[in-house]
Amino acid sequence: MKKHVSLSDIRTFVVLAEQGSFTKAAEALACSRSHISKQLAQLESSLGVSLLIRTTRTQHLTPQGEAFYERCKQSLNGISHAIDRVLESADSLSGHIRINCVGGYIAEEIIATLISDFMVLHPDINIELDFSSRRVDLVSGEFDFVFRMGELADSSLIARKLTDIKINTYVSPKYLAKNGKPNDPKGMVHHRCIAGSLKNWTFINSDNNKKIEVIVAGNLTCKNGRVMVSSAIAGNGIIRVPELYCKTELEQGLLVPLFDHWQVEPTPFYLVYVQDKHQPLRLKAFKDYVVENFSKYLT
Repeated sequence: MKKHVSLSDIRTFVVLAEQGSFTKAAEALACSRSHISKQLAQLESSLGVSLLIRTTRTQHLTPQGEAFYERCKQSLNGISHAIDRVLESADSLSGHIRINCVGGYIAEEIIATLISDFMVLHPDINIELDFSSRRVDLVSGEFDFVFRMGELADSSLIARKLTDIKINTYVSPKYLAKNGKPNDPKGMVHHRCIAGSLKNWTFINSDNNKKIEVIVAGNLTCKNGRVMVSSAIAGNGIIRVPELYCKTELEQGLLVPLFDHWQVEPTPFYLVYVQDKHQPLRLKAFKDYVVENFSKYLT
């Protein structure tokens, strides 16, 4: 059976470990050295272990004390953070928002611009923006919002669909003049393709809904959309990218769609966040701004 351990004694122990002496800890806690000594003795008695070795000249934590200090420090920081969040005014449009987004064109051209405009409207809100495709745990509180492409697994999270991103296959007139054009996706096995993370490309016929899957190959594999577009313009192969990546190049005739009737299924794009009926106003303001204004950043 666990003995009762005082949270006050634990707090004092953490301060004592951080300050490095009873005198400094007493000053930080505005109490006497004897009171700190008493609390330490109570804590060690409750735990049944020695946490700190003290001599006339120095003090140092025992191995058990080191481990206990690290765990308690993290826990107390978590409690402090929780208190700050609870006490934060529900009507205050200030504070931090932590956002994660897949990198590349969409992040740099669309999400970054959207966030900049939001910050102009709310200058007291600080944004921490992380561009990475790693899997993040929203429930842990590492991020407040995540922007994600593709279908999402069912979960307790809220996923607001912002748009369907149109994807297509494109090629440069230079490449077509030199290598010709495949009649259908099956013919792509005889052509060079510039692939990102996926080399299994699926196409749907807009006339009869027939599906074809092709495994593509080429001289360049790259997950950066800008590099893929520029390489395709140079005539190095066929690309499959969101239309957003190359609107200007399509208008200028530097790239053209490869097929008329074979299309790629659009990819949904979501804003994901944790369900919270007591969501702070700054988070609600950002969510509402994204939902109401996202479409204008696509034009």
